[in-house]
Amino acid sequence: MGTTFFQRADYVAITPEVVLALFGLGILLIDFLIEEKRDKYLNAVTALIGLAMAFVQLLRFWRGTLLPMPYSGFGGTLVLDSFAIYFQSLIVVATAVVVLISAKYLEIEEAHFGEYYALLLFSAVGMMFMASGRDLIVLFIALELMALCEYVLTGFLRGDRRSNEAAMKFFLLGAFSSGLLLYGMSLLYGLSGSTNLAVIAERLADRPAGDPLSWMAMTTLLAGLFFKVAAVPFHQWTPDAYEGAPTSITAFISVAPKAASFAILLRILMAGLWPMREDWKLLTIGVAVATMTLGNLAAITQTNIKRFFGYSTISHVGYLLLGLIAAADGNPEGLTAIAIYLLVYTFMNLGAFAVIIMMRRQNLIGDEIDDLSGLMTRAPGLAILMLIFLLSLAGIPPTAGFIGKYFIFLSLIQTQHYVLAVVAVLYAVVALYYYFRIVVAMFMKNPLDSVPLATSTGLSVALGVTLTLTLVVGVYPQPFILFAREAVRPFFSF
Repeated sequence: MGTTFFQRADYVAITPEVVLALFGLGILLIDFLIEEKRDKYLNAVTALIGLAMAFVQLLRFWRGTLLPMPYSGFGGTLVLDSFAIYFQSLIVVATAVVVLISAKYLEIEEAHFGEYYALLLFSAVGMMFMASGRDLIVLFIALELMALCEYVLTGFLRGDRRSNEAAMKFFLLGAFSSGLLLYGMSLLYGLSGSTNLAVIAERLADRPAGDPLSWMAMTTLLAGLFFKVAAVPFHQWTPDAYEGAPTSITAFISVAPKAASFAILLRILMAGLWPMREDWKLLTIGVAVATMTLGNLAAITQTNIKRFFGYSTISHVGYLLLGLIAAADGNPEGLTAIAIYLLVYTFMNLGAFAVIIMMRRQNLIGDEIDDLSGLMTRAPGLAILMLIFLLSLAGIPPTAGFIGKYFIFLSLIQTQHYVLAVVAVLYAVVALYYYFRIVVAMFMKNPLDSVPLATSTGLSVALGVTLTLTLVVGVYPQPFILFAREAVRPFFSF
């Protein structure tokens, strides 16, 4: 048996991840050297520099100036293709926006520690490998790296009982889901004799239709993955984790890990379990409808805005799964819909959370819907920004959210899933109702207090970036649509 020697190009392919890992370690050292609390913002600056360097490297990969595309490295366990680069870029940008909105929040909470930013970067490293991995072992290690960082960040406010409780629930349920995921992966290895997704697909194609062992492997694997994306019935952790986590971390786990989890879900289903597409399509239909139903109906009754967005996230996951159903029928627009939806969801959701963080001020947590009462009177500009983000989340044109939902509906119609398309449109109407509960509070109720809102340069920049992209993608979506189509091109040969 020969020895596999890694090529120099293999290490070039993972330079963005290496850069983020080194900057994460550097932040821990810098934080140790910084003594004054007023200088702790340097940790955030360092994190932003590392993320900027990683993003520039990803742009060079996209242009093909460093490596031929697609590039398969480390013995075929990792692939650098347009799909990986698209999701890695989205993860890096989302993490950068979270860093921008975190500095002021941590200052108010008196929890401005370097470990926070280091964990964000380490989590991003795991998520980036989730997008590029083509081997079950690589994917599982990457997923656990992301998850462990998430657990710690959720409980980062050690003096807050809600934060501690949320982290413990998240950890216990996450450990259970990881067990299911690993069990499914072990069954796939037993069936195929390999952890490589391409080999697994070949072996599954040779199995008889309705093979119970293959079905068991697929079901347990999907159960673990559905937990990561917060799909029903594996959604229980979401509202509790969203409510108890620091608000900046709630914003983080609502977007970046969601994009990474869908990346690994798509990679496994489209590259590894494609021969079983009829089986996982039927399972996904049931899960998608249940997810939209619970997410939308539960959001109506919420008074805590972070739990509200938790159920809102669950409903959006249901829409994303509809794109997967269309892709199972061989329609590339289903995957394009997922890619564009995750892009627009990232920015409109982070924008909404940036506004929520500005409501956090001394002696007022600011995470109840009523805390936004009278915002139009106190800060008209901020109220209008929140209105735009909410309209986008509801899918109202000309915002980016409309483009995301439009492509989901289009892919369903093209694959003749008319009933699912009608159900999705009806739930979009329900979503419009509960998002406007926040609008009513902001524009039609009186302010509860006159305490100044939390403001900072980082929050202003984050709001500017998220607002710009929410409007630009809605008004001029063509470049972003082409970007998303190019991202899913590696799967066009199915």
